[in-house]
Amino acid sequence: MDGREAAELVGRVEGLLEQVESLPDPVARETALTAIQALLDLYGEGLARIADQVGPLQATVLAGDELVSHLMLVHGLHPVAVEDRVREALDGVRPYLDSHGGDVELVEVRDGVVRLRMQGSCEGCPASAMTLKSAIEDAVLRAAPDVDAVEADGVSEPAPPADGGLLQIEIAPVMNGGPPDTTWTTAGALPQLAGGGTLLKQVGGEAILFLRLDGTAYAYRPDCPSCGASLEAAPLEGAELVCPACAHHYDARRAGRCLDAPDLHLEPVPLLTDDAGLVRVAVRAGAG
Repeated sequence: MDGREAAELVGRVEGLLEQVESLPDPVARETALTAIQALLDLYGEGLARIADQVGPLQATVLAGDELVSHLMLVHGLHPVAVEDRVREALDGVRPYLDSHGGDVELVEVRDGVVRLRMQGSCEGCPASAMTLKSAIEDAVLRAAPDVDAVEADGVSEPAPPADGGLLQIEIAPVMNGGPPDTTWTTAGALPQLAGGGTLLKQVGGEAILFLRLDGTAYAYRPDCPSCGASLEAAPLEGAELVCPACAHHYDARRAGRCLDAPDLHLEPVPLLTDDAGLVRVAVRAGAG
């Protein structure tokens, strides 16, 4: 079972639990929930005994598997501290933040709240809010679902609250994370980009333009903001996409900013790459 199948299985279990909790018969509902809890307690005790037998080092290795990590978290057995897991998650999302001219620093984890400090201005990137709400939130939630909330200061966009307080990023209690109007969808390993160039691919019913620069994947919606033409056949000159219709140049490393008309920009699509090299993007819910 690969990571995608494991995630689908977890999602199926969560869906079935929701159905059980909505059973109209209170006796049947209580009986089912009690049976489920008894099974969880039984398997949790077995997992705890396994962890004791293999020792902390091997338990940490086992926790490197996303499904095993999820089970350990459910039973309070995860051997890696939440702060370390959050740091690792932020390291994984930094290439995406860097593509928007920004960075993130972990300030502290206290009482279930992760506090971050955003660095850089994202160079005016219009997707700053999406970067925060989707990329960082999803990365943190996957690594540390036991976190209650994420707070970020030093954010230039969207503007911080008028009272000078922290910008609150709410954690959605679902596995795919992201704002309510998007859903994280797997695009695959994108082997077509091994030799460079671009790739237009349908993902979740949406056309997404992918490219890879120095091993880092980027994703954009494929319409030129100047003339509306498709960038499917756009040549890639270094890190610049060139519209085949109007010849406008867009910096793929810097959120698709137009080098000929600074008021124009491509629309970036939030993207994450997992440990297996699979690319996921946040597409609009209900696309297609």
